[in-house]
Amino acid sequence: MATTNGAAHAAFDPSSDPVPLFLDGKTITTDRTFDVVSPNDNKVCWKCSAASEQDALNAVASAEKAFKTWSKSKPAQRRDILLKAAQLLKEKEKDAFLYTNTETGAANSMFQFEFNAAYEGCLTIAGLIPTVQGSVLTPSGEGKSALLWREPYGVVLAIAPWNAPHVLGMRSFLGAIAMGNTVVLKGPEASPATYWNFAQIMQQAGLPPGVLNTIYHDPKDAAPITNALIDHPAVKKVNFTGSTNVGSIIAARCGKMLKPCLMELGGKAPSIVCGDANLDNAALQCALGAFLHAGQICMATERIIVESSVVEEFKKKLCGTMDQVFGKEGPAPVLVSSPGVKKNKELLSDALSKGARAIYGDANAEEASNTRMRPVIVENINKDMSIYHTESFGPTVSLYSIPAGPDFEEKALELANDTDYGLASAVFTEDLRKGLRLAKGIETGAVHLNSMSVHDEAGLPHGGVKKSGFGRFSMREGLDEWVRSKVVTWNDNSLSG
Repeated sequence: MATTNGAAHAAFDPSSDPVPLFLDGKTITTDRTFDVVSPNDNKVCWKCSAASEQDALNAVASAEKAFKTWSKSKPAQRRDILLKAAQLLKEKEKDAFLYTNTETGAANSMFQFEFNAAYEGCLTIAGLIPTVQGSVLTPSGEGKSALLWREPYGVVLAIAPWNAPHVLGMRSFLGAIAMGNTVVLKGPEASPATYWNFAQIMQQAGLPPGVLNTIYHDPKDAAPITNALIDHPAVKKVNFTGSTNVGSIIAARCGKMLKPCLMELGGKAPSIVCGDANLDNAALQCALGAFLHAGQICMATERIIVESSVVEEFKKKLCGTMDQVFGKEGPAPVLVSSPGVKKNKELLSDALSKGARAIYGDANAEEASNTRMRPVIVENINKDMSIYHTESFGPTVSLYSIPAGPDFEEKALELANDTDYGLASAVFTEDLRKGLRLAKGIETGAVHLNSMSVHDEAGLPHGGVKKSGFGRFSMREGLDEWVRSKVVTWNDNSLSG
């Protein structure tokens, strides 16, 4: 049973209070809780309220009720709330880092990257709200007129991950509420306090009760609660950011219910390093792209494809850059949980047993805890190895050498595209024409020339192809995801104005 925890914007004390839900503008604690374990020390950092299926249905009811008025709100009202939210987000930056670092182990560099992207997202989407407009159409019949209206769907179910909680969490609902929808946000059990923080910021910015309802649940309740939310007739659209395996299950459920969905899923980003590239820059960008946040980013570089004429020089620069950027001393990078470490070590063990070679790092190194692992770079990878096909989502990257010559671009693209995924990629060259040719040939939603594959900003559409998902977040394309078209026609002489 859920109980109201005082005032609508009450804070919680992590030392004694469970992370609350946000339902109908109120903080709610529940009788059932689950532990949130910090990967920094493998200890319980706090408890979180565990929503029941009824709590989830209550969240939908609240959103459905709020939609009646929020859908009629003026663009200026929604813009001002998002601008205020951006201001409050900046003011609470220290709290945000405390929550995110404690729950996910994110270092300050990763936190700044994704926190600033969330802040810019608030500002950008606020400014774009008035640009989504209907239009006057010209029907074929004489004496007839028509209008195209753009109207919100209704209640949106947003499911967001832990690995970049600010940019991915806020992105999951900002566009929807900006266009007049209401949202039930199902946050991740790994980082609920982070989500609670920006949910309460939205409330404090003036978001009316019920427009954004935030719930978390015990991991074992994931299937029944998620299914109940998707199946609810008031839920009109779903967005999900996470793994391809889970995304396929959710998309299938949406398909069964004939509900549209937006999917941003896994990736296996390639970075192509051409013989004419600035190798110092390429080494730095590939290192950052592969190992920022211990590789726990869907856009992380997983394949570095290098022209053979520069491969030896590039390897030296890459290994030297790794020492400078990530260092050999001090604690190993933190992953959010031990299964991520286990998965990456198993991928490496399989590859090394089949002939791969580690050119940086020790795949068998023992660290201070089972949630820590240092970066490893391997070469001599072939298709018989699991790491060739599998998204590692961790601190490993594979390096490939492609013979120089007239077939280099074709062979590099063949390897870059030989994957089920297609989210992000990078190309390093000093020849713009070559860079654009390769960018056109890579099957990904984004290609970054001479910068790392990890790139996310609200001013650019974001999304993937193939099994990396469909639909787009951010920019106008992202806002268009949250309105549907309605055509209105009439005979000019049959109506009086």
